[in-house]
Amino acid sequence: MRVYRKLLLLLGLIGVLTLAGCGGSGATWHGTGSSAPAKNPLAPAVTYPRDKATDVPTSAEITYRAKQGATTSVELTDGSGSTVDGSSRADGSSWVPAEQLRYGATYTLKVTAKLGDKSGTTTTTFTTMAKPANLVSVHSYLGDDETVGVGMPIVLTFNHAVAEDRRAAVQKRLFVTTEPAQEGTWAWFSPTEVHYRPKDYWQPGTRISLRAALGGLPLGGGWYGVDDLTVRASVGKRQTIEIDNTTKRLTFSRDGQVVKTMPVSLGKPAAPSSSGNMVVMIKNQWEWFDSSTYGVPVDSKDGYRTKVYWDMRLTWGGEYIHAAPWSVADQGVRNVSHGCVNLSTENAQWLFGQVQVGDPVTVKNTEKHLKWGDGWTDWDQSWDDYVKASALPPGTQVALSPAPTHS
Repeated sequence: MRVYRKLLLLLGLIGVLTLAGCGGSGATWHGTGSSAPAKNPLAPAVTYPRDKATDVPTSAEITYRAKQGATTSVELTDGSGSTVDGSSRADGSSWVPAEQLRYGATYTLKVTAKLGDKSGTTTTTFTTMAKPANLVSVHSYLGDDETVGVGMPIVLTFNHAVAEDRRAAVQKRLFVTTEPAQEGTWAWFSPTEVHYRPKDYWQPGTRISLRAALGGLPLGGGWYGVDDLTVRASVGKRQTIEIDNTTKRLTFSRDGQVVKTMPVSLGKPAAPSSSGNMVVMIKNQWEWFDSSTYGVPVDSKDGYRTKVYWDMRLTWGGEYIHAAPWSVADQGVRNVSHGCVNLSTENAQWLFGQVQVGDPVTVKNTEKHLKWGDGWTDWDQSWDDYVKASALPPGTQVALSPAPTHS
């Protein structure tokens, strides 16, 4: 019996040795009661982009889950090993690269979490999409290094319509930082135009920084943003213009104090000026005014083509403040213009020298009201009405904190 038991034990040992010598399974023996090494419990779970993901938009934001209470850091490097700067959104919902990623490039991502004296790191790779054929450009009317008036909105226009179901995604990538901080919101004026204004006029001296991080962002219908856009500007003095049709006078004020008043002639009854809250949109020392641009032939009774000086534009429809030496006798007395605010050459030149683009202009007591969207009409609605044109609910636009590094 003892011989038989020894024989069974020997046969069992030979079987174990035989299995251990087979190379097909790749299995590893860990000893009695052992198991495969567990993943570090502190290592964050990267939820986007997934490891080995391809066709990732170049606007991608990094999202991950980490253990509660842990501090995290993100390191993103390109194929050459160069680091891509970036920062987290203020609510920690994602990490945003400080620049558009390159098309058709592979990136390595390391997300590290630390809790006490322990840490864990997850490393993944992903590859961005090839450059798409359908690209949409964006233009800002707020110029880089420009000094503007306290009513200046940030106005962005697209050369292709943004699908309605993509406007919230676009808005999330429009980062506005101000010093000092002031409450504001984006509002869609059309599928190709979105504006940003503060709740109240900008504080004089405010520094405005915009990053429209739209490069590679899907805009719907197979269209993508062409690149990122950054603008830095500042707000000048608090200056306002008030024009009252009842008195036919223009009042220019600075810091709440009247600087100068002057007589005006507004639009005649057949072509009244618009009442409402506007801003100076454009300043030009002179322009050709041509009635044929709005359907009135130059050679007709009401037609004209005239070189006009000291022009300050108020609406896209063609209402300006400008010099009108031909109506000096009417200024302060009666309205004879085609809708513009007429000044003497001397007064127009003086005002032109004081005004900043973005200075608020209020016209009162005329026969018609300003049409919404005819110019930068952002201040012609209450704040409560204005925020209704946002694609995001109030208070849900999440900024970057701290601001990303720009290259």
